[in-house]
Amino acid sequence: MSEIHVRVADWQKDNADLRRIREAVFIAEQSVAPELEWDTEDAEAVHFLAFERDYAIGTARLLPDGHIGRVSVLKDWRGLKVGDRLLQAAIAEAERRGLKRQMLSAQVHATAFYERHGFKIVSSEFLEAGIPHVDMVRESQ
Repeated sequence: MSEIHVRVADWQKDNADLRRIREAVFIAEQSVAPELEWDTEDAEAVHFLAFERDYAIGTARLLPDGHIGRVSVLKDWRGLKVGDRLLQAAIAEAERRGLKRQMLSAQVHATAFYERHGFKIVSSEFLEAGIPHVDMVRESQ
């Protein structure tokens, strides 16, 4: 495996890669309805892309209020710490912006991943797009 790197993405310029990854993960694999995947918050979010060489393999976004979401890695690159890199980039950007509290809605099966990064479950389980989720929060020092 080549070196994986993450950079801040531009919603307009990098739109094809951002959409390709999220469509593959959320719409194709997880059967999320397209109208639930795409929202007006994308335009105001800070987006992140993970690359192997020059091929985009993962994405995440940070909203102005500190919500992290749409963390997604293409199937062939899972288990290689790509999600860790994306989440670390989103947390670092949130902290750089003075957002000491980061929040997210995690798919229940992924809670241990987020807990490794300091997130704590703060809600009971609920369905979002037909998938069990919980709300999680991380407080920066």
